[in-house]
Amino acid sequence: MPTSRIAVTGSSGLIGAALVRSLRADGHEVVRLVRRPARSGDEVAWDPKRGHVDVAGLVGCDAVVHLAGAGVGDRRWTDAYKQEIRDSRVLGTSAIAEAVASLDTPPKVLLSGSAIGFYGDTGDRPVDESAPPGDGFLPSVCEEWEAATAPAEERGIRTVHARTGLVVAREGGAWGRLFPLFKAGLGGRMGNGRQYWSFIALHDHVAALRHILDTESLTGPVNLTGPDPVTNAEVTAAMGRVLHRPTLFTAPAPALRIALGEFADDVLGSQRVIPGQLLDSGFSFAFPGIDAAIRAALR
Repeated sequence: MPTSRIAVTGSSGLIGAALVRSLRADGHEVVRLVRRPARSGDEVAWDPKRGHVDVAGLVGCDAVVHLAGAGVGDRRWTDAYKQEIRDSRVLGTSAIAEAVASLDTPPKVLLSGSAIGFYGDTGDRPVDESAPPGDGFLPSVCEEWEAATAPAEERGIRTVHARTGLVVAREGGAWGRLFPLFKAGLGGRMGNGRQYWSFIALHDHVAALRHILDTESLTGPVNLTGPDPVTNAEVTAAMGRVLHRPTLFTAPAPALRIALGEFADDVLGSQRVIPGQLLDSGFSFAFPGIDAAIRAALR
């Protein structure tokens, strides 16, 4: 993509912060949407709960990347927090989609976050973007989340739903919680360990987002996962190999359900997701294997 003006929500999160650094390093102008009054020229105020966006700050943007949303694994899933997970995604996405659709000259692309939670538990069956949604809370949230981009699509803006898998990074996300445990020799298998974890290195995730921005043929859902999903037992073994630590501990399914509540069903669920659109569009993974992804996170 030629030097562009790009707006990003969720710019303080794990993926958003890495994307902003990457874009700015290549000379792009990045404006960050913040949930407070703007304090500098590179900030745009918005309030996702009220559906408000300072549309003037989006004028001249070639692309909008929408990554904001409450963390799925940050807190126990009470009814109130489940509503916050849903609202932060659906209301926020509606606000962004309506804002970009209202511009006289809209951006060329809206790249909106989503998740492989769309597919639910797929067992050992590989699924790509053609698969239907699964059953349960997260699949229903993902369906509404993606549907909320409708105003942008109806305006003719190329719209992509980035269905993100488990991002391997030590700075945050699910893997950010795993690294300290494994480094302390307290890591191990979760449940029976046979459930598939569809992972992606943070470096590859950012590269994939940029590939989507640059690739006009990509539209609709795009799975942001590595090409070779592995089981939780294989993840456990790889963490032990790379960190040179024992992995003797296990977290039985009943204990996880007591500790995590309803969220445990997703930790124990299996998602063998294939990045069909990325592979078909010629994207090349720098860290396709689990060992390589873990080592990349430790650099």
